[in-house]
Amino acid sequence: MKYSKPQKIVTVKIDGNINPRDNHLLASLPDAEWARWLPMLEGIKMPLGLVLYESGMKLSHVYFPITSIVSLLYVLEDGGSAEIAVVGNEGVVGISIFMGGESTPSRAVVQSAGYGLRLRADATSIEFNRAGPVMHLLLRYTQALITQMSQTAVCNRHHTLDQQLCRWLLLSLDRLRGSDLIMTQELIANMLGVRREGVTEAALKLQSAGLIRYARGHISVIDRPGLERRTCECYEVVRKEYDRLLPNIEAV
Repeated sequence: MKYSKPQKIVTVKIDGNINPRDNHLLASLPDAEWARWLPMLEGIKMPLGLVLYESGMKLSHVYFPITSIVSLLYVLEDGGSAEIAVVGNEGVVGISIFMGGESTPSRAVVQSAGYGLRLRADATSIEFNRAGPVMHLLLRYTQALITQMSQTAVCNRHHTLDQQLCRWLLLSLDRLRGSDLIMTQELIANMLGVRREGVTEAALKLQSAGLIRYARGHISVIDRPGLERRTCECYEVVRKEYDRLLPNIEAV
């Protein structure tokens, strides 16, 4: 899959397409912090395949998806990649800024197009270092994200591809409104670190079981409870940890 460059990010006016409170972390800010943050937030378009940052690159902003989903990928020297986490309207992309690292070995790529917001790195650091509710909220989110990364590693090692695909679909749906995803087989294969043929076989199994409908990169989940029963325990572990650490964030 071809990715666009980080400098191609297009800013947009915060209007009907972008409600900052639709990002659950931003919605959880106390009134005083919210009033301080709002003038600093910048609306952006997040088209499919946009690279927000590359491995080793110094981050200039943190990103708050609103109607988009971002994949965090680890990229190998030979160009291969595998997803380590997904971030949508429940969270923020770019935790290394407030954790003190400034850069990260992962790549952040938009996997489902939409809109989002960004905040400058220096402003993020200042807000975090106030050591108030912002710091505690971001640290709890970081712990939940680490749980997702850890569980993804376990899942990729011990569970079948169709179980991994179920987990991935459910995590993605939890970060979007509705039950539809626009995903090509190539994109899903890149996310899961497998061959495209394997994704085709796994998707056909789920379709034959009446759980999803898949055609031309458009995935519709038609039996979510059935998908939850078919997936491994990894999805539930991640979901419960987000609910425990971020009680104001409601799973779909």
